[in-house]
Amino acid sequence: MAKAGVTRQAVYDYIRSYISTHAFPPTVREICTALNLKSTSTAHMHLQKLEDEGKIKRNPSMQRSIELCEPKPDLCRNLPLVGAVAAGSPILAVDNIQEYISLPAGLLHGADEEEAFLLQVNGESMILAGINHGDLLVVHRGLKAENGDIVVARVGEDSATVKRIFFEQDAIRLQPENPYMEPIYAGYQDVAIVGKVIALLRRY
Repeated sequence: MAKAGVTRQAVYDYIRSYISTHAFPPTVREICTALNLKSTSTAHMHLQKLEDEGKIKRNPSMQRSIELCEPKPDLCRNLPLVGAVAAGSPILAVDNIQEYISLPAGLLHGADEEEAFLLQVNGESMILAGINHGDLLVVHRGLKAENGDIVVARVGEDSATVKRIFFEQDAIRLQPENPYMEPIYAGYQDVAIVGKVIALLRRY
């Protein structure tokens, strides 16, 4: 059986993470499900202890009423919007940044502002993946790309491109999602993965 202090801290950490991601608190049942607590009475016990310690406050008559007794976490992140990236130019070079846009932190999957940026799509190579010309992609520079992931990559000194990546035996294949376009094949040493696409935004 876990120590009460450890379990209580786990409850607190979960509440804090949930609020940071969703901008509202979890229910008691959601806490139980996430932490594998057997009964709601166990969760209520830990919540009461946290309240006694001054870490949270709640309104028992409301379902989602848990508040953290600390400065509220910043629920938004300001990300640089990158337009067309010239060949040989660093992706976040000052000349490439058009503006900064504030987004909900939950869209970033835990990424810091330094690890993420927005890229404006130029072209129609990924239309079958639902990515259209002019869309904004949230790109995470800290995530490892797996087979089939949509990434922003560079081949040699070429400009950045958005494609699905496949790690084949002798080469990397950058696959467009457009039947009229051919895949790009390049050696492992020639491909630089700038980041993994984790979300899409569309302006109307």
